[in-house]
Amino acid sequence: MDLTLPQRLQQSVQGSFHKTALLQKRVRELIRGASPLIDTRETNPIRIAFLEMERGLIELIPDEEGLGEVGAEPQPGESSDEE
Repeated sequence: MDLTLPQRLQQSVQGSFHKTALLQKRVRELIRGASPLIDTRETNPIRIAFLEMERGLIELIPDEEGLGEVGAEPQPGESSDEE
């Protein structure tokens, strides 16, 4: 039996709060004009964020306030520092 996308995500991301926070922040980034991290014809930012999370392309990075921010996982040879 094939699992649905939310079921697959539940297996790959620990904790529903963490998953919800990650999705909310990434959807917000996409709405504000961030480019998708995947090649897709999908235009729905929620669906795009789900697909990115499923593929392990985004993670929640804790910030100083403890709210976290979404970041793409660094690719080999890339610096994670922003200037």
